[in-house]
Parts: sequence; structure tokens; C-alpha cells
Amino acid sequence: MKVRVFDTTLRDGEQTPGVSLTPSDKLEIAKALDELGVDVIEAGSAITSKGEREGIKLITRENLNAEICSFVRSLRVDIDAAIECEVDSIHLVVPSSPIHIKYKLKKSEDEVLDLAVNAIEYAKDHGLIVELSAEDATRAELNFLIKLFKAGENLADRVCVCDTVGVLTPQKSEELFKKITSEIKLPVSVHCHNDFGMATANTCSAILGGAVQCHVTVNGIGERAGNAALEEVVTALKFLYNIETNIKLEKLYEVSRLVARLMKLPVPPNKAIVGDNAFAHEAGIHVDGLIKNTKTYEPISPEVVGNKRRIILGKHSGRKALIYKLKLMGIEASEEQINKIYEKIKELGDLGKYVSDADLMAIVKDVLGKDLEEKIELDELTVVSGNKITPIASVKLHYKGEDRLLIETAYGVGPVDAAINAVRKAVSGVADIKLEEYKVEAIGGGTDAIIEVTVKLRKGVNTVEVKKADSDIIRASVNAVMEGINLLLQ
Repeated sequence: MKVRVFDTTLRDGEQTPGVSLTPSDKLEIAKALDELGVDVIEAGSAITSKGEREGIKLITRENLNAEICSFVRSLRVDIDAAIECEVDSIHLVVPSSPIHIKYKLKKSEDEVLDLAVNAIEYAKDHGLIVELSAEDATRAELNFLIKLFKAGENLADRVCVCDTVGVLTPQKSEELFKKITSEIKLPVSVHCHNDFGMATANTCSAILGGAVQCHVTVNGIGERAGNAALEEVVTALKFLYNIETNIKLEKLYEVSRLVARLMKLPVPPNKAIVGDNAFAHEAGIHVDGLIKNTKTYEPISPEVVGNKRRIILGKHSGRKALIYKLKLMGIEASEEQINKIYEKIKELGDLGKYVSDADLMAIVKDVLGKDLEEKIELDELTVVSGNKITPIASVKLHYKGEDRLLIETAYGVGPVDAAINAVRKAVSGVADIKLEEYKVEAIGGGTDAIIEVTVKLRKGVNTVEVKKADSDIIRASVNAVMEGINLLLQ
């Protein structure tokens, strides 16, 4: 059995509050989803706006392998907007629960059935693939739900059961889908929300009950508590249930970070599969087990999903964890030096401090008496900003590896953005460095307060976190980025 994956990320993250993608952002994500192997991409809701239609059109013109879909209500104006965008299919959503029919539509059940049938007929007359979705299906009367699907059975191509407010349980999910798939001849999809944290489990149970397609979003983004997470569902299906999809698992981490960056929604460190801590280890007993056999504390290899194993050092880490970490970083130290490094790490841990890679390098530098070799050095930085000028920055960097200068200029939405863009642009020919997180905190009051900047940078699957403080926010930001780049180039 192979399950089709229907991704709704591009409906602005299933209408995630505060998220609005530009047409070019939508296209970039759609290309990544297509490369990932997604079967159906819901590119948005064409009726929403002119910009939304522009984004959908950009995607449909790319001739991707995936089926391109638009969300619609049972209204001709919605379907016409989807037709204008030349999509392959529509996700026709029809309210099915008593509370939705009575209070949202203010119609009778028979009127809802007529609306659904008329919408399907109109869409099919215009050559569209139709997926008939029952909104709030898990609070609908089962008889009406079957009746709705039966009404579209000889017209639609697929039907979908939506757990709109996340009230299913795994047991109820499997039971419900067994009943529906025994009554309905069409392929059945499942669409779960995560209000009680069970969207992934409910989706897997629905597939066990007979569903052949699942609706998901990257990183589990979506309304309220989100939707079933693509990365969780496809890995659970493969490794826990031996059920295949078309998804290229090794690209999951990369796509996760792309969506997080464009939607400005950071991935929680403890997020399953794609979180930075999903394969991170600090406890000495865990690291000791990993050294002997990684399967002791990892259900799957991080490389399978494009992630990476990380060793976190703190007061709970043992000496073996430190030795293993230093080995991974290519640092050689004597037993006496390792003991000194270990004591300093425990001291920081007792102060409640997380020991970042930058902190470790500073400790190593102090104990071994070696300076961190700066492969790239900042020579010049100029930033121009004002109320009548778009912020612009220029940098001159010395790339010691090839003894040459890297000179670039970049614009930004502000002076800090411009400065960091210029640095990243300058080093782009040396390494592909991505800025994943940027945080600012003022230490003390007043306009002359010290500013502490924290950045998280990524090169491939390697990440570093660096903190820098200065009275000048631009200097603090650039210095943090420069140190992070040099750490990543080690």
C-alpha cells in the first residue's frame, strides 16, 4: 500500500495567524514540495485576492509533477477563480456538522447537498479534478456524512473527512474510516487538526482504517494548534507501520527550514523529526550509549531525514560526551586539557548557561592557548540609512583561505538587515550560510544600553549559535554573524 500526500502548506499555512506569503515565496515553497515528492499541492485559495491568484498562476505555469489544487467553497465564484488560475483540481469544502450547517450556512441539510452536487457538476464541466471535503466531519451525523459522500460519488474524484477542530482519537479515527470506506467507492482522504495534539496519530489511524491520502502541512503549521505534520506522518508511516509514500525523506529537514524561514515561523527545538533537538544528546548515559551504538538512543538515523546528530555539552554531560564532541570538531587535547575543559563546562552549567559551540571554542582557546583561526576577517563595514533612503550596506572581507578580498553591497529593510545581507552575499561564493534565527535583547536601560545579539547560522546540516554584545546593534549583529561563519568554516 502506498499513501498519497496532499500538502496544504501553501494555503498560507492553512491560514496560520499572521502568515501571508508573497507569490514568489509560494513558488519557492511549491518547487521544494514538488522535489520532496508531494502528490498534491494545495497552492492556495484563488478567491482570496489578486495576489493569491498571481501566486497560484506562478505555480501552475511551472508544470510541476504534483497535482496543483485550489481550495474552494461550494460557490461558482470560487470555482471560476480556480479555473482562471488553471489548476488541476479543487478542494471543495462543504460544511457537514449540525453546528456548521445551522449557524454558519443557515441552511437545511438538503440545501447543503444541492450546493455540493451543483458545485461538483460545475467544476467537472470545466475539466477539474474534484476532492469533496466534509468540513467538521468528525462532529457530523454519520448518516448525513455518508449521504453527502454518496451524493458526490458518481461525480467527484475523491472525498475527504476533515477533523476540523481536532476532536478525533486514534481509536475513533480507525473505526470511522473503516465505516466510511466500506460505504463509499471513491478514494478517501483524511485531514486532521492538532487541537489536542493527536493529528499525526489520528492521521495514521485513519490510514489503517482505509484512507489512501492524507492532508498535511510542513512543520505542522496551521490554524490554532496546526495540522498533521508532513514530516511526522510520513516517517511514522514508513518506520512504524511499513507504509510507503512518495516523499524523499532525506529532504524533510531542508524543506522544513525553507518553510520556517519564508513564513517567519521558527521550528521549535523539540519538534519531532526536524527540530534541532530531535537528534540532540546531552546526558552522559545517552552519549555513552551512542558511542557504542547509535540505535541505543535514536529510533532512526538523523541522516535519513536530512537532520544531524548534535552533542550538547552541559553539567549533565560526561567526559565521554566531551571527548566525542571534540573528536567531531577535529580538536585534539590531552587528558589534562580535557579535564580542564570539562570543569569549565560544568561551571557554566551550574550557572544555568547553555554551552554553545562558540562557548566551547572560547574554552578550548583558553585551555589550549590556541586562537580560533579566522578564515574570513571583516576589514570594512559601511551602512547608510535614513527616512529618505533605502538602507544599504557595503562590506570588505578578507578571505584568508585564498588571500583575496570579498566586497559586496546589499539593501535591507533596515540597517541591520542590510549589513547582514551584505556579509552573507560576500561569503556566498565561499559557503552557503543561512541565517536561521536572530534575537536582540537590551541590557540595561536608556538609549545607550548594551545590546546583546544572538544569531543561529546554518551551513548544510551544521548549525552554530553565537551571542555578541555591543553598544552598537549593527556592530553586535555583524560580529555575531562573522564569528558564526568562521565557526561553520572550521
